[in-house]
Amino acid sequence: MMVRLLSGDKPGSVLLSLILLGIFLSLAFAPFLFEGTRALDTAARICVFIVLVASYDLLLGYTGVVSFAHTIFFGFGAYGVALASIHMGRSFEALAMGAGAGALGAALLAAVIGLFSLRVRAIFFAMITLAVASAVAVLVSQLSVLTGGEDGLTYRIPRELTAAVTYGQAPEWRFALPEAVAPGTEEGPAMLTLGGDRISGKIANYYLVFAGSLILVLLMLRIVNSPFGRVLQAIRENDFRAEAIGYRVVSYRIGVTVLSAVMAALAGSLFAIWLRYVGPDTVLSFEIMIDILLMVVIGGMGTIYGAVIGAVVLMLAQNYLKDLMAGAASGLADVPYAADLLNPDRWLLWLGVLFVLSVYFFPTGVVGRLRGKRG
Repeated sequence: MMVRLLSGDKPGSVLLSLILLGIFLSLAFAPFLFEGTRALDTAARICVFIVLVASYDLLLGYTGVVSFAHTIFFGFGAYGVALASIHMGRSFEALAMGAGAGALGAALLAAVIGLFSLRVRAIFFAMITLAVASAVAVLVSQLSVLTGGEDGLTYRIPRELTAAVTYGQAPEWRFALPEAVAPGTEEGPAMLTLGGDRISGKIANYYLVFAGSLILVLLMLRIVNSPFGRVLQAIRENDFRAEAIGYRVVSYRIGVTVLSAVMAALAGSLFAIWLRYVGPDTVLSFEIMIDILLMVVIGGMGTIYGAVIGAVVLMLAQNYLKDLMAGAASGLADVPYAADLLNPDRWLLWLGVLFVLSVYFFPTGVVGRLRGKRG
């Protein structure tokens, strides 16, 4: 209802609506639904990457601009928070200043890249952004005095966002499980207990990331469904026609490049607040750029909802596919070749297979396929 109120862009499918609602509720109550720090870390990363992938989709899906420099802007936001926290101390003012400085730096760099590159054809722009991304990654690695080099930077965030602070105890809910699911005992039926955990600053940190990500996603939904967003889609479909009817295509492309960079930088700031560490491998690596492209394709280009689906699918696969394969391999140990094929060391192979199958069966992405079957 909130998404409809802010953007008017409904999911367009009952099944897609249910999936998105399930993702929202899972992320909203992740600290109380899933046990362990690994699950909470995965949920936080999903929130951050939803924003990052959606910001890239503004370029690729809505405008048709292919860029390989998106991790630069992501890194600007992350390093902005890190440097501000180191030099200003552990305070919320440092976090805000670092996030603002990172977003401003990303906007300026995106404007420069756009001014000098977006007048050329798409493939040349992609190559230019790839060269810039490589140059920045090398520069960050060599400026060890400022950036920490390959070792990166470790810093402290406000104590209120760490596990050292306790805010109280979460309510506890107990539900009786059906006999078919869990047989009861003489004392009574089997019970499922949810909640009751200590509410620490770590959970407050998670909800800062969750709330920030939600606001940015809703803002991007509003933007792509505004007149500005409609012009971007017209440019994607036929830039010559858009130019002929009076729109300055280059100006719009530069504008969306800057907007996309700012959103990516803010996602990087949230990531830095959560991790309390930044380094070239965590925010600037080309592997992250590849992951962004995969998430956009899996979820569906030209739709913010696709960023949500793609980020959830790939992040869960990266974090839990090895565990699933290990369990399947042990269960099929007596089946010839099955254990070898499902060896956890081959998880990247199966991840590639899953990607190929998703492209084959969902050529327009998961969202595109579900919207094609309106319920």
